Amino acid sequence: MKISREVKTAILVISGILLFIYLFNYLKGENLFDDKTNFYTQFDYNALTMSSAVTIKGNRVGKVEDIKYDFESGKTLVYFSVDPQLKFSKNSTIRLYETGLMGGNALAIIDAEDGETAQKGDFIKSEVQPGLITSLKENFTGLGSNLDSTLQSADTLMVNLNKIVASDSEDGLKATIAELNKTIKSFRGLSYSFNELVKNNEDKIDSLLGNFNNTSKELAILVKDLNDAEISKTIKDFDATLLKINGLIEGLDAGEGTMGKLLNDDALYKNLEGASKELELLLLDIKLHPARYRRILSKREIPYEPPTEEQMND
Repeated sequence: MKISREVKTAILVISGILLFIYLFNYLKGENLFDDKTNFYTQFDYNALTMSSAVTIKGNRVGKVEDIKYDFESGKTLVYFSVDPQLKFSKNSTIRLYETGLMGGNALAIIDAEDGETAQKGDFIKSEVQPGLITSLKENFTGLGSNLDSTLQSADTLMVNLNKIVASDSEDGLKATIAELNKTIKSFRGLSYSFNELVKNNEDKIDSLLGNFNNTSKELAILVKDLNDAEISKTIKDFDATLLKINGLIEGLDAGEGTMGKLLNDDALYKNLEGASKELELLLLDIKLHPARYRRILSKREIPYEPPTEEQMND
């Protein structure tokens, strides 16, 4: 069965999305194909974040999966997962401690190494590292101070921004917005003018498009007629004729045939030149002594006298 292009595209897109989800979770330290074992515990305060590390003897074996507040007990429920290969006692303790890395916190499994092995979904008791509560209180106090300072800075920023907006100077934001509004109005007027121009010249535009359509049709007919006239064959025949003429000229230049001999025989050229010279002298003599040729039948002969240089130059 042939798969259509749309089905192939859909499969490719879905595969890309699944691969993106897998890589995104993998970069967060979560493998979607891992069979993790989940447990939960509780604390009085929430000092953790999603994906906080879960360690045992300094080695990371899991992470925090979810954090919820229990409205009935007022406790913070923390759900975490560990590697399925890890086995620890149900009597173990989950300790909240500070990692020291940018003030982050994590969970440590303090294995009791006695009693029943913890099973998936069991509740594990918890404790807080000594001194961490004081640190948390200090952090919350500092957070309140920093939040108050941040709000004051934000209020000052808004006041200054309001002054900029309310400024009537040419460099003020208000003047800039006004100029922008004028520009938009100008563009709107130009658009209206263009629409009006198109509306008023709709007949001319239709006529122009119609003429263009007719011209294109006539051009197509002309091209068809040229193709039917076999111009390429005519050009080919003309090219063959030129080749024959070129061969004829080469033959004349080589002295082939009567014309070739006439063009290339020097003796014939000299004879023709001599005959031409004698004919010129004869015509000159007839011009100088016409009486000699009027008395052809007379027995008296008139001796021939060659013309002088002056007579020849005249």
